[in-house]
Amino acid sequence: MSITLAIDGMGGDQAPQMVVAGLRQAQKLHPNISFLLYGQEKLLSKLIPSDDPLRAITQIRHTDEVVTSETTVSTALRSLKKSSMRLAIQAVADGEAQGVVSAGNTGAYMALSKLTLRAIEGIDRPAIAALLPTVRGLCVVLDLGANVEATTENLVQFAFMGSLFARYVLGIEKPSVGLLNVGVEELKGHDKLKMAQLVLKNNPLIENFYGFIEGDDIAFGKTDVVVTDGFTGNIALKAIEGTAKLLSNFLKQEIQKSFLSKVGALLAKSAFSTVKHRLDPHRYNGAPFLGLKGIAVKSHGGTSAYGFSSAINVAVHLIENKVNERLAKDISLLSQHLVQEMENLSLAIEKPTPIKG
Repeated sequence: MSITLAIDGMGGDQAPQMVVAGLRQAQKLHPNISFLLYGQEKLLSKLIPSDDPLRAITQIRHTDEVVTSETTVSTALRSLKKSSMRLAIQAVADGEAQGVVSAGNTGAYMALSKLTLRAIEGIDRPAIAALLPTVRGLCVVLDLGANVEATTENLVQFAFMGSLFARYVLGIEKPSVGLLNVGVEELKGHDKLKMAQLVLKNNPLIENFYGFIEGDDIAFGKTDVVVTDGFTGNIALKAIEGTAKLLSNFLKQEIQKSFLSKVGALLAKSAFSTVKHRLDPHRYNGAPFLGLKGIAVKSHGGTSAYGFSSAINVAVHLIENKVNERLAKDISLLSQHLVQEMENLSLAIEKPTPIKG
């Protein structure tokens, strides 16, 4: 199938050079792809001249307006009506493209996507999902910042969306799902988490619910999907990224301490290269906004061309596997079950079973 993606050409720390270089890499991987590239035409045309093979599959659409990292959400929504980010999202809403990718301002991108694309019926709030490496492979973590607070209903919907993402993008037939908590015991955590666990235990659409997991279980790959609110998820993600950088710095310092350390590092060069490749954040770049009526993928602002092409890969996988269509089809069943289960739990709490004896 042919795929057209709308690209925010001006989003990201090193845009537009990084963005265009990422398109070149994606072109090699996906010969069926084409791009609608939004941004300042003079800059983009210099990077993609008329005789460039990339130009044959790329339409450059000019706009002078840019959402920067300093742009507030309100400014992006009210003042920058023709920003490269907004026009790229609008292309998906208008049916010109099947998905959009941007490395720009996350808050503005999410707000514009929610406003323009709208949430799928039955989804209260979209969630930011991402892939993280673990000792077992990859896991899906959501929400990573779209929703600072989350209700029980939100957490159940996140679990459903994350499970679908893991099934059709990672190819896991029955992905295991865990709720991130301060402990694995059922009595721990706040009431919203406890209620979510009770609902997910009996949900036929979540075939492999594990239960509560803790922060260190993420790296060990205890479950294929990790569900949490955006506040906790974003902190967990930044803590994991910071720990990886800390260990890398410690290792570099120790290698430089002595001649023997340098020799040992040389002998272990192959192992170090493999570990570096497995932990390379650019490989896992690309966080979709799950729950919207159109495909929108967020690339890290400081990523490389390789990282941006990875974000494009995520968008392509979502489109090819019709994840949105599958989500829209099954969400009504989830909503019905959720309403019934919440009513049952509320009745059980209001009228507890009398203690016999």
